[in-house]
Amino acid sequence: MSAVNHFTHGPLTPLLAYVMSCIGSMLGLRLTAQAHASRGASRVRWLIGAAISIGGTGIWVMHFIGMMGFEVEGTQIKYDVWLTVASAVVAIVVVGTGLFLVSYGGGRLLALLGGGLLTGLGVASMHYLGMYAMNMSAHVSYDRKVVGASVAIAVIAATVALWFTMRVKRPIWIAGAALVMGVAVSGMHYTGMYAMLVTVDAEPSAVPGADAIDFLVPLMTVISLITLTMLLMVILSPSEEELHEDAELVARLELRRRANQQPQHYPAPTPLHPRPAQRQPVQRQPAQQQPVQQQPAQQRPVQRQPARPQPVFGAPVPDPQPILETPTSPQQQGFPQDSPRSKTRRR
Repeated sequence: MSAVNHFTHGPLTPLLAYVMSCIGSMLGLRLTAQAHASRGASRVRWLIGAAISIGGTGIWVMHFIGMMGFEVEGTQIKYDVWLTVASAVVAIVVVGTGLFLVSYGGGRLLALLGGGLLTGLGVASMHYLGMYAMNMSAHVSYDRKVVGASVAIAVIAATVALWFTMRVKRPIWIAGAALVMGVAVSGMHYTGMYAMLVTVDAEPSAVPGADAIDFLVPLMTVISLITLTMLLMVILSPSEEELHEDAELVARLELRRRANQQPQHYPAPTPLHPRPAQRQPVQRQPAQQQPVQQQPAQQRPVQRQPARPQPVFGAPVPDPQPILETPTSPQQQGFPQDSPRSKTRRR
């Protein structure tokens, strides 16, 4: 086992790595806050930018800046180009997946835990894939306990970072959260590096790959320029509060425009000397004629006259004369009626 030095250039590389991790985390949190205030394709673009900032600058660039100070006595260190590029892609993809899960998960606890677990495992995979990309004339092994501790740190740090993306909105809170995320990412990196055990070969051989100065420095410069470009975009873009104010202003203008399009009804002016009210002629409606209901004519009974007896020998028979009633009382017979006085005298 040979001596491994993680701080070849002194505190310069760890401090620079921590600063880059804080910058990437801060920019990523700012982009996620902008994404929550947007909708549709704009929201997707902001989340992709946040994944590049956190995964690319905050994690991958920090990792390889720390690797610039890594040195093993007795062997030369070079890097596999394709594995190194793949580690950067893994970092961006897993962080983006976690951001999309949390952003479209509605803030649910299950989405947060699932996104944190996936992102943490992805970040740990990126770290060990980048370490596997190192070529040296030596045998490399790892302490399993320390590796497990580094993976746990990665999962916890990723979960906290995703929680920050949902809750942190104000600039001062974003800055504080970025400092915490920088500590977590740096701690995970150096814990994983401490788990590595290197044994140099007895007979050193030629090491394939690209030097760190020739390959890593240009790649980190490109990613840093992309990060600065997105930082300028965030600075020039309106904040969430400004977006809400613009939306309210547009809504007020729309209401005013609709109100102006509707016809206005103004009351007629009242004269100084009002005229007497003119009587309106009463319009009589013609009386409605009720339909006459015709009653059916009553049929009168036909009085039949008694048939006249026909003459036996052709002589006419006279009509029957009414029979006179014979008077029964003296008055009816024409005699005078005695008065009561004459009756008493007779007695």
